[in-house]
Amino acid sequence: MNESSTSPEPAPTPEIDTSVPHSARVWNYWLGGKDNYPVDRAAGDQYREIFPGIVDTARASRHFLARAVRHLAGEEGIRQFLDVGTGLPTVDNTHEVAQRVASGCRIVYVDNDPLVLAHARALLTSSAEGRTDYVDADMREPERIVKAAAATLDLTRPVALMFMGVLGHLDDYEEARSIVRRLMDALPSGSFLALADSIDVGADHREASRRYKDSGAIPYHLRTPEQISGFFAGLEPVEPGIVPIQRWRPEPDPFGPPREVATLGGVARKP
Repeated sequence: MNESSTSPEPAPTPEIDTSVPHSARVWNYWLGGKDNYPVDRAAGDQYREIFPGIVDTARASRHFLARAVRHLAGEEGIRQFLDVGTGLPTVDNTHEVAQRVASGCRIVYVDNDPLVLAHARALLTSSAEGRTDYVDADMREPERIVKAAAATLDLTRPVALMFMGVLGHLDDYEEARSIVRRLMDALPSGSFLALADSIDVGADHREASRRYKDSGAIPYHLRTPEQISGFFAGLEPVEPGIVPIQRWRPEPDPFGPPREVATLGGVARKP
């Protein structure tokens, strides 16, 4: 993690503010990436000092994404993915995982962040048989997302809708649920929801989040386990259900059992 503090700074674009922490860049720092600035590392270090488990959470979230996509493309036969709030490109992006399983997979990434847009070229690589696209849209605009995604995805066939650690940016839980529901309503039977988000696990976690907000970064709202489960209402969860993400179909690890993290997630099918 510390290597990024001595790496050359990424070149900012005019739309990107490097004077305040940025959630995608802080997350990138926790994952050991280089697309971050001193202000992001300072905010990330402060959060980690109060709640050290955040680095394990970031890594576990990335591993969960990969396992979920492999399951969807492999065991469920899904060939279309709509990844909302994708964040900065890193190792094993959705299209890379999916197209390793089935080269014809089509992936649409959605984000409205100028930093992510600046890096979108890395997300638009694809196998010759498949396709990737990037939609510059706010997740609060589900109808706009559906219309734009239809240029790449066949919305008469099943799609995997993905929300990986982004819905906490919405302070209104009912708004967040409405967004998920409206997007799922636009997808046919046999589609899936893959979702993970942070839960409140105690005073240290809440204090770290409060100080993160005070840093000037866009706040991230912690949910309850019941609220995370509520995102899957009306859907049929794939075993083992909505669980701490490190327990969702874990894979053998030579370093031992994965650490517990403050994030719940799962995959569920639309009947």
